[in-house]
Amino acid sequence: MANVLEWSRAYTGRLIAGDKTKRLELATHFQGRLNKEISSGVLPFLSMPYRARLEEDMKRALPLAKKYRHMLLLGIGGSALGLRAIQKAFAPNQDLPNPSGPAVWVCDNVCAEQFDALLNSLDPKETVAVCISKSGGTIETLSQYFLVKDWLAGALGNDWAKQMIVITDAQKGYLREEAKSLSLESLEVPDNLGGRYSALSAVGLLPAAFLGIDWQALLNGAAKVAQPLVQDPHALAGHPSFALACWADALMEHNYNQLIYFSYIPQWSTYGPWFAQLWAESLGKEGRGSMPVAATGVTDQHSVNQMFLDGPRDKGCLFVTSTKQAPGRTFGQNLPEKWSWLRGKAFGSLLEAEAIGTRMALCKSAVPLVHIEMEDTGPASAGAMMMLLEAATVFTGWLMGINPLDQPAVELGKRLANARLGASGYADEEKDLAEFFDVPRQDQTF
Repeated sequence: MANVLEWSRAYTGRLIAGDKTKRLELATHFQGRLNKEISSGVLPFLSMPYRARLEEDMKRALPLAKKYRHMLLLGIGGSALGLRAIQKAFAPNQDLPNPSGPAVWVCDNVCAEQFDALLNSLDPKETVAVCISKSGGTIETLSQYFLVKDWLAGALGNDWAKQMIVITDAQKGYLREEAKSLSLESLEVPDNLGGRYSALSAVGLLPAAFLGIDWQALLNGAAKVAQPLVQDPHALAGHPSFALACWADALMEHNYNQLIYFSYIPQWSTYGPWFAQLWAESLGKEGRGSMPVAATGVTDQHSVNQMFLDGPRDKGCLFVTSTKQAPGRTFGQNLPEKWSWLRGKAFGSLLEAEAIGTRMALCKSAVPLVHIEMEDTGPASAGAMMMLLEAATVFTGWLMGINPLDQPAVELGKRLANARLGASGYADEEKDLAEFFDVPRQDQTF
């Protein structure tokens, strides 16, 4: 068996079968662009030119990290979401009672209470810190870096630097300057590799390897999906990622403005937020795009599924399953007569039945649905799915006529925050802040 995209219910509702026929024509148009951008290094997540260097860097950095019981990861957005998904899927033991083995703790927000609780709970002598920022200047991450630097130094003195690893741009940025001046261990975020496309680089793979996850299998699974696009100059038309992009673009053309990522592989549930960032930050531009909605089966059958089934008809769905999931415990023969039909069945059979029921219900409600059926739930399959969705996101952006690799609107909020904190060089933002606070407040107590 292989990983499969099942299309039988994809072109339903307002989508028409004729939409599928556009694919060959569109692929011919974009194939040249794909070849050019791969050869020029604009799409390194596809061609992985950084892999050989990464493997060498891991031989050096991983043994240093593995000296410690805990890894404290400082990063936000794309510097954290991919790793969270990988950890939850393949190293969930740290979240169970009485955990043993290595653990990664992710600081991906600005919450003084949670941050203090984490530092107060960890022993700095048993902790390696990993600070991740492509630009080397992400204010949320740098603020954590400064505080963790003091925390480590308070316990270790001048030896604190031996327990700090940075992952950042190879040449520029504040973190690269710190790595050079303080002789910090460092790994590279490759050129042109944006945060939301970086999980299968040192960003996600050093922490994954620290946890004992087969990081090479993740890369191999991804490379297998990307290989035809990289090696065959005519592969685009028949590639599943482009088929997904054509379908997603057709959804938006027909006013389906939400895209559900519904995972019936529960241990992969955290891939939902990872996909949400990938899709939203890449495609939400110029008043266009579709809103990604992360959902987990069966949990969300009992929450948001009512809206999916009986709310506005503005949703498409990526429905993720695998037939090779753990069967779990078997129900005994002593069940009450009312539940006798469960006797002798595996607990996991309930998940399979619920997945079929929900998928059928969505289809009966005319929700256009692509079924992503994974061969198994191992790292290679996860890497394959990640590559499929990353490539599909880029190609959807091309079909929309927007740049899927930048995030211009996000930068405005960052500039305004820096100005609010007193950073220099933000005269326009300071003026905007003054105008914002000049508007009288209108309060209502409750």
